[in-house]
Amino acid sequence: MDIKKILQDQRDFFKTQQTKNLAFRKMYLEKLRNLIISNENMLYEAITKDFGKSKFDTFTTELSFILNDIDYYLKNLKSLSKPKKVRTNLVNQLGNSKVHLEPLGCVLVIGAWNYPYQLSLSPIVAAMASGNCCILKPSEIAENTMKAMASIINENFPPEYLYVYEGGIDETTALLKLKFDKIFFTGSTKVGKIVYKAAAEHLTPVTLELGGKSPAIVTKNANLEITAKRIVWGKFLNAGQTCVAPDYLLVEETVQEQFLEMLRKYIKEFRYDPDSEQYTRIINQRNFQRLIRLIDQEKLYSGGNFIEEKLYIEPTILNHIDWNDEIMQEEIFGPLLPVISFQSYNAALNAIAELEKPLAAYLFTNNSEEKESFTRKLSFGGGCINDTVMHLSNDNLPFGGVGNSGIGNYHGKYGFETFSHQKSVLEKATWGEPNIKYPPYSEKKLSWVKKLM
Repeated sequence: MDIKKILQDQRDFFKTQQTKNLAFRKMYLEKLRNLIISNENMLYEAITKDFGKSKFDTFTTELSFILNDIDYYLKNLKSLSKPKKVRTNLVNQLGNSKVHLEPLGCVLVIGAWNYPYQLSLSPIVAAMASGNCCILKPSEIAENTMKAMASIINENFPPEYLYVYEGGIDETTALLKLKFDKIFFTGSTKVGKIVYKAAAEHLTPVTLELGGKSPAIVTKNANLEITAKRIVWGKFLNAGQTCVAPDYLLVEETVQEQFLEMLRKYIKEFRYDPDSEQYTRIINQRNFQRLIRLIDQEKLYSGGNFIEEKLYIEPTILNHIDWNDEIMQEEIFGPLLPVISFQSYNAALNAIAELEKPLAAYLFTNNSEEKESFTRKLSFGGGCINDTVMHLSNDNLPFGGVGNSGIGNYHGKYGFETFSHQKSVLEKATWGEPNIKYPPYSEKKLSWVKKLM
């Protein structure tokens, strides 16, 4: 279909005001929920074809997020949409002031391949709940999931309201030439800059969910056993192809040897074998070769094996890493875990603070002063103390980056606000009008203005 015509049809449909109706929004959110549930097996099959993701991981890290988002908006849509009354200042008495959240219009969501359902449909759910018309461009790298989403949505939703546009770089480029009322992009910083530049041509507001090198710090005051277990899970989930996975570890020197052995123990215990259902394969040959080149055999602590025909890379720990090593120059986005030792906790924080602001950061300690310093000194999108990744699962927390790791946020009420315009309205009474602001001016009026303002 002609994407220009679809966008124009969406503009025309948005003008009918139907999407502003709460019953309309709820009807289509419920419809999407039912379609996901009824097509669950098809969604599992598609993502397994793309990179071997299990039903368990697909439900817990993808579908459950989307279904929970829908349930959240169905439950809270009335209160989220209700105009918020705010204080009216003295000079505007007698009057009342409210903030109205209104949909932006026609939005474009560009999804990512690593969590192709969650990172495409969760923003779409927020945009629908906010009353927008939407075009979704899933990542073509996960081709089968792209086709599955297109099948579910394009066969069941009117294209003038919601449409999935399939294709690759050429199709994305064509979309970015069009004027939208909002662009929501999830992906790399490099591509994010391209999206941002294209949006600037139309002064289109953007939300950019990017990435970066997210650190995890382990001090001698941590519970090392539970720390190792949670880091192994968070790092090697989705074979490390997670934007908020711990990218590298900073481990206090006095506990490093003991801690590394614990990491190795849990990698073995979790059975990340080539044909294991709890371990996905690398998405494609290009990413596989990039990751293999980052394995420094001289610094290999454990792992390092791979099977090219299966796009399998064993969970790998690299020790005695230096800040200047190649693996520390870019986001890894794979199952390689470099470890840097430190003696001074403050020096470790200062070293991280000198780098680009990451999407996530993690600290493992039971020391209250170390927790306070971590939160106060480091700027990052979001994170955890004594866990990894799990901050994403709380829809009361905003999810988003800062600096190079992104612009804007979503999840829960923050997603609703991301796809809404905050429209301020002041309503004044038509009686009791003071004459002070009207000409002719005088020194006496000025003195009253100074008192009032």
